[in-house]
Amino acid sequence: MVHILNKENSILNTFLAEIRDAVIQKDSMRFRRNLERIAEICAYEISKTLNYSPKIVETPLGEAEVMLCDDKIVLATILRAGLPFHQGFLNYFDRAQNAFVSAYRKHHKDNSFEVKVEYISCGQLEGKTLILVDPMLATGTSLVYSYEALAAKGGEPKELHVAAVIASEEGVEYATKHLPHNAHIWCAAVDAELTAQSYIIPGLGDAGDLAYGSKLD
Repeated sequence: MVHILNKENSILNTFLAEIRDAVIQKDSMRFRRNLERIAEICAYEISKTLNYSPKIVETPLGEAEVMLCDDKIVLATILRAGLPFHQGFLNYFDRAQNAFVSAYRKHHKDNSFEVKVEYISCGQLEGKTLILVDPMLATGTSLVYSYEALAAKGGEPKELHVAAVIASEEGVEYATKHLPHNAHIWCAAVDAELTAQSYIIPGLGDAGDLAYGSKLD
């Protein structure tokens, strides 16, 4: 199931506008904060689909029944661009376990690339709800490889949610085909095109560089 959040008007559009704006995004601290804000909105929307049961909470004056989440959540992200986006989810799912994957594109002269996964930090996933977050879902290859690497190490999760700030139509289609059939894909926005180098248009540029500074190739 694919959820595209900007199909409904909300304050999310303000943060999306700023994160795309070529002038505003030069402020790397604001860029990181906007990634965090968008993640918090995504986390709230995902929280509505989780499993809950009633619990009794003791107040100073009595007892209150509250519906609390039963799911054991693992938050996973892809280094490095995913870090501020991950933090926004962690602000809301503050008791979640965490997992990290180092995955990157190794480009070739003919504009093709292969995805390399070099590092995984992951606990047990079996019986848990995995929320895999990465700001940009371009071709979908890195995302699928990262999920497969996590599942190979930690086992298959009970439920899978994938979240991105901006996705391409091609990336969403690829992820839908190659992730488990019951996966939920959450995107703040979906753009139609990819460049020959597989960057999203209009997109926002390189999220990792905008958040943390340019890197050497």
